[in-house]
Amino acid sequence: MKLKGKVAVVTGASAGMGKDIAYLFAKEGAIVYAVARRAERLEELAKSAEGFEGNIIPIVADLTKKEDAERIIDFTYNDSGRLDILVNNAGIMDDFSPVGDVKDEMLEKVFSLNVYAPFYSIRKAVNIFLKQGRGNIINVASIGGLYGSRAGAVYTASKHALVGLTKNTGYMYAKKNIRCNAICPGAVETEIATGDFMKNVNQEGIGIIMPSTVGNPRSGKPEEIATVALFLASDDSSFVNGQCIVADGGWTAY
Repeated sequence: MKLKGKVAVVTGASAGMGKDIAYLFAKEGAIVYAVARRAERLEELAKSAEGFEGNIIPIVADLTKKEDAERIIDFTYNDSGRLDILVNNAGIMDDFSPVGDVKDEMLEKVFSLNVYAPFYSIRKAVNIFLKQGRGNIINVASIGGLYGSRAGAVYTASKHALVGLTKNTGYMYAKKNIRCNAICPGAVETEIATGDFMKNVNQEGIGIIMPSTVGNPRSGKPEEIATVALFLASDDSSFVNGQCIVADGGWTAY
């Protein structure tokens, strides 16, 4: 059991990578506070972990709201008396618009979930970690945070921001026994393509970007990303800090 006795928060846990991360963490012995908007899905996830060494506790929250992004950390700490791992997985895709076509509504919503929510949660968590003398943060970014044309301007900028936050946090708190790393997935089979802004994509933007996807060897499975998260959450990665781990099947190796 790699996470026995650990307390973890996993956001975006109702589907996709977040769901599989929460499930695997509980299987490995962690008490997981699983965060998402969809209560029914969280309850199903909690039931799926019955009988594990760890367990899953649902928290319904809208992370586009600052108070919810902070509340999930406070609730976890007050309920369990500790916090060991924070996984910021919740995120939303844009509509592939280049910057000249971006609407304010999309800019604000994507940044609220992809940047501000993890920032607020990390800020809360770090102060708990400092009191405890240790802590571990895992941000789910994207290869779109390392390269310029895997999505539209807003998503790309948001994931670059998350990558920067990861590196800064990892270095700033390295001597405090607090680690912060990011996973940068390539194409993964999740529900991200069903998001609000993907229902009416910018045809010019997607027309520019899609030809490059022919170089992608394959799409990943959410459980493959969960195993990377487990590595980063465990002591197996004790010397890994401030890094952005690419998991993309070799796509960006071309």
